[in-house]
Amino acid sequence: MKLEGEKQESSDYNEGSKGKMTLLLALVALISAFGSSFQYGYNVSVINSPAPYMQDFYNQTYFNRSGVPMDSGFQTLLWSLTVSMYPLGGFFGSLMVWPLVNNCGRKGTLLINNLFSIAAAILMGTSELAKTFEVIILSRVIMGIYAGLASNVVPMFLGEMSPKNLRGAIGVVPQLFITLGILVAQILGLNSILGNAKGWPVLLGLTGIPSLIQLLILPFFPESPRYLLIQKGNEEQARQALQKLRGCDDVDDEMEEMRQEDQSEKEEGHFSVLSLCTFRGLRWQLISIVVMMMGQQLSGVNAVFYYADRIFQSAGVDSNNVQYVTVSIGAINVVMTLLAVFIVESLGRRMLLLAGFGLCCVSCAVLTLALNLQTTVSWMSYLSIVCVIVYIIGHAIGASPIPFVMITEMFLQSSRPAAFMVGGSVHWLCNFTVGLVFLYMEAGLGPYSFLIFCAICLATIVYIFFIVPETKNKTFMEINRIMAKRNKVEIQEDKEECEDFPTVPRWQAEKKEISSSEL
Repeated sequence: MKLEGEKQESSDYNEGSKGKMTLLLALVALISAFGSSFQYGYNVSVINSPAPYMQDFYNQTYFNRSGVPMDSGFQTLLWSLTVSMYPLGGFFGSLMVWPLVNNCGRKGTLLINNLFSIAAAILMGTSELAKTFEVIILSRVIMGIYAGLASNVVPMFLGEMSPKNLRGAIGVVPQLFITLGILVAQILGLNSILGNAKGWPVLLGLTGIPSLIQLLILPFFPESPRYLLIQKGNEEQARQALQKLRGCDDVDDEMEEMRQEDQSEKEEGHFSVLSLCTFRGLRWQLISIVVMMMGQQLSGVNAVFYYADRIFQSAGVDSNNVQYVTVSIGAINVVMTLLAVFIVESLGRRMLLLAGFGLCCVSCAVLTLALNLQTTVSWMSYLSIVCVIVYIIGHAIGASPIPFVMITEMFLQSSRPAAFMVGGSVHWLCNFTVGLVFLYMEAGLGPYSFLIFCAICLATIVYIFFIVPETKNKTFMEINRIMAKRNKVEIQEDKEECEDFPTVPRWQAEKKEISSSEL
């Protein structure tokens, strides 16, 4: 039984790894990502194009009510509220992850979440008819709550459903749909389509359609088998869900792995955020998630998008055509994230994180130089365009998609919802902070503000290089053992366990040593 188990598992893995992307698994990934992650991206960029027309509407509405034009300071305040309420809502949405996914399940949470999106879409779409701009600001908060839940629950749901050899690729799918959402909003927001005085309410209201589609289709798909077995204790339903997802009846190996995880967690119970933060056995996982999420948001991705228009204008692109340039950057973002889906399983998570943050770091440094010299050296403005494109590529292959994959992989079932809640909160708070602080940074430091982003990327690279392990192709239990060594817990117990209970397969102990040495 001891070594046979390993041989059997590896042979099962080799046979199964080729045919494990079943139609049902692909459909679950597409429906949940299109119905949830897509809107996150869509609402990030949907108000950029119609901003002048929306501000005119704010002004006109105010004038019609009070008879005096709106003060410019008040208008700026209202507009910054419209923009910043979205990430603030995202933060509140992240705080709802833990109670909702534990009580309603992963699929149930996604279905409930759609109600937020549909309500906000109806409110935004009818705001012009109702002659109220307050509703738009309220809807941005509701859409933020929706995106905060979606950005955490979709990677968790898909990560728990995927076989270990496809977990990275399927984990990047939500990010792919976020970039697709950004691109679609940019295309529909072109002046000639909906980015005009008549079209903007429709542009804002369209966000409800993917939610409606998901609300109608997702109930026919299975719930996460891990949730059914480990949290609900319903083995039969978990087995049926797993058989449907894998497209075969023999799912004993995966069921056994889930049972092992269930056993190892029985003593610990469910983690709340507080117990997660104080539990020594998960210390490095938690620090890693916080560092990667801060690195992802504070590396300046919003600033690069914000600067992109000006960088292209200074390179001689006509101001009327800048919107098409923005769309092309959005398209590069989608293509590179699609590439990440295909390379994450061959190159591994660590490599993509290091390469992604590395490209961002170098391009921020060179961009600072290029922006400062573009008035004196004519070709510097073209170099700054190259920097923007390289930065977008770096963020799309590593910094954007991988941290969410890592949260799923570094935590076991009992601590995963709390970990997503912490990671998601850090993600949205940093997003909110950059949105708030960047305009002041830009006014005070100008192009030198990119040096701060460069330093943050560098610090993140150093941390990942020394601390974050490779999780490719490992089960959740194997990853847990690697991190246990880093946290200096459990290893002693494991050794005693192996001596006391010879029934523990020897290959597990061997694997543990190999995994540890990989660090």
